Amino acid sequence: MILNPADESFAARLRLVLPEDVFRPVEERYLEEPRGRYHGQAGLLALPRTVNEVSALVREAAAVKVPVIPYGGGTGLVGGQVAPEGPAPLVLSLERMRAIRGVYPSENVLVVEAGAILADVQEAARSVDRLFPLSLASEGSARIGGNLASNAGGVNVLRYGNARDLCLGLEAVLPTGEIWHGLSRLRKDNTGYDLRNLLIGSEGTLGVITAASLKLSPIPAGTGTAMIVVPSPDAAVELLALAREQLGEGVSAFELIHRQGLEFLSEELPDVRQPFSDLPEWVVLIDLGLVKGIDPTGALEALFETASETGLALDGVIAGSEAQRAELWSVREHIPEANRRIGSVSSHDISIPISDIPEFIRKGQSRVAKIGEFRINCFGHLGDGNLHYNVFPRFGRDRLEYENQREAVKQAVHDLVHEMGGSVSAEHGIGRLKTADLERYGDPAKLAAMRAIKAALDPLGIMNPGAVLPAN
Repeated sequence: MILNPADESFAARLRLVLPEDVFRPVEERYLEEPRGRYHGQAGLLALPRTVNEVSALVREAAAVKVPVIPYGGGTGLVGGQVAPEGPAPLVLSLERMRAIRGVYPSENVLVVEAGAILADVQEAARSVDRLFPLSLASEGSARIGGNLASNAGGVNVLRYGNARDLCLGLEAVLPTGEIWHGLSRLRKDNTGYDLRNLLIGSEGTLGVITAASLKLSPIPAGTGTAMIVVPSPDAAVELLALAREQLGEGVSAFELIHRQGLEFLSEELPDVRQPFSDLPEWVVLIDLGLVKGIDPTGALEALFETASETGLALDGVIAGSEAQRAELWSVREHIPEANRRIGSVSSHDISIPISDIPEFIRKGQSRVAKIGEFRINCFGHLGDGNLHYNVFPRFGRDRLEYENQREAVKQAVHDLVHEMGGSVSAEHGIGRLKTADLERYGDPAKLAAMRAIKAALDPLGIMNPGAVLPAN
């Protein structure tokens, strides 16, 4: 498919149908992504204020075959928000579309525009005594449209699900420029193909999400947090099962942390207070959200007692206040920042069947060791099977010294994930980083169906070309 750049003639065409203040000079931040693997290009930057302006932009782009890159908060980790190759695109930022369109506490529904920052969506829910449970490290800058476009996960998937599970309806602009008015607040709607779930996770390749109806939940009456030392990943998996048996859906998050991550914190962020003076090999961070009448501290104490008696827990800390709870979560939340400061050779966002995670960790260490000497920081959302399995240089070395081994490390890890029935993209998406992985590991029938869907909805190939599926 031959596409054309967003050049001066295209800019002049757009200015005939849109106000001048929609267009801005292209700033460098729109061309960068957090890991620095890609540097984008842009012929034109547009910041529409309404769905009708988004529609006009896409309609005009389709008319002259100009590529469109939808842009949210720029926090994606797989390069889906930048276009390093091909004709210079129209970068379409949703950041001015951030209104709360409606709040329905009795329905547990919030209707919000796609440019709203996730933390502001959470606060809008809290303002009516409700919870929007999607929670990410980047929630202070990530935007809800991007969260939905990438089907973001985060720490509360165990209880509440991914972004997909938290969305009832969408408003979106399709690749023709046509507006789909799908902002349903219904829980049940069996009227044909589910376009909502097709657009969620499509990473801007099938359309531009402009607004969403989101599911809210009651705020738990009591919350509790504990960090428990476990002897092994096997024990962590057993502790997860025990916690679910004793507390059911009260377990909101269950995070696995390895000693390497704690050491990275000590090296790079020594001000982050850690609860154990002697760093343990493995710990889990458990977060509870319980109904009225159940004491979370007592529930965690009972869980710890049972786990200790059965050898699943070696030590532990139960938060006695909100400040202590925040300190325990601060350990988990700062691990990605410590990782970034050190610089990984290869980072992997993977999911494995939960009961197979201990075996994966053992086999993964062995396979990576065959390539060279590395440090491995394995941590993440054990409760939903999602690990961040990141491989780092030896102490005192720089990741650039390992560039010739990066691909071998990635393939070794991803091959093992595939062998064990896992996914090489658990919550970050495919973007541009993992298009070859999708081709290598993807089911042929699924890939054929994906290509057919892309061709049907976006026959001109203008929507985020090169993301998810390679550009033709």
